[in-house]
Amino acid sequence: MNDFADLVAIVTGGASGIGLAAGELLASRGATVAALDLKPDGLPEHIAGFECNVTDDAAVKSAVDAVVERFGRLDIVINNAGIGAIGDVAANSDDEWLRVMDVNVLGMARVARHALPHLRKSPKAAIVNTCSIAAWAGLPQRAVYSASKGAVYALTLAMAADHVREGIRVNAVAPGTVDTPWVGRLLGQAADPAAERSALEARQPTGRLVSADEVANAIAYLASPLSGATVGTVLAVDGGMYGLRLRPPTQQ
Repeated sequence: MNDFADLVAIVTGGASGIGLAAGELLASRGATVAALDLKPDGLPEHIAGFECNVTDDAAVKSAVDAVVERFGRLDIVINNAGIGAIGDVAANSDDEWLRVMDVNVLGMARVARHALPHLRKSPKAAIVNTCSIAAWAGLPQRAVYSASKGAVYALTLAMAADHVREGIRVNAVAPGTVDTPWVGRLLGQAADPAAERSALEARQPTGRLVSADEVANAIAYLASPLSGATVGTVLAVDGGMYGLRLRPPTQQ
C-alpha cells in the first residue's frame, strides 16, 4: 500500500514501542516520518529523529517547525508520547498527578496547537491520539493514568468537533495492555513481575498482551486518507477486554 505517499507524519514518542511501530508502518506505506522523542536514538534510516520534550511548549514549537522546514509540509500527527503511574487515588503526590497530566494531556495539546497551522494547509490532514481502554474501564492501581487517558478521550472528541470542518480528522486509538518496553518497566515495579504479567495476560480474552504492531495498524487505519469518513472515533485494540464478558474457563 502507498496510501501515505507524499505525506509527512510526526510521531511523538516515536523512538520505541507503539510510536516506533507506527512510524515504521507509515513509512512502509509511503509517508515521510519524523519521530519526536526525548532520546531519538537508534532510529532506522527511513525515520528522521527530532529531540523534543512535549512538556516544553517552546521545544514542541521548535520541533514541529523544524519538521516542516526540512520536509516542506505536515499532514499527519500521531500524538503518542505518554507516561504511566501506579497507585490508587491516594497513592501519588500532587507533583506526580501534574507530571502525568502534563505529558499525557497537555503534551498532546501542545503538539496539536503548533501543528494546526500546518495541518490546515494539507488536503489529507489527520491527528491520531493514543488513548487507552483505561479511559472507560476501571483498572486497579491506575488512578492517575486512567484520569489522564479519560481526558485524552474527551480531548479527542472536542478536537474532532472543532476541526472537522477545517478538513482535519481527529481520532484516537485505545489499546489494552501492550507488550512494550514501557509496560515492561511497569511490570518491573511489581512485587512479582512474572505473576503480574500472567494476570495481565489473563485479563484479556485473547489470553495475551496486545502487540505494538497491532496498535500501529489501528493508528494507520485512522490516519489514512482512505478512512476519510472516520472522525471522532476512539478505536479499542484490547483483545476484547472491554467489550467481552466471557465465562471462566471450563475445568478439565
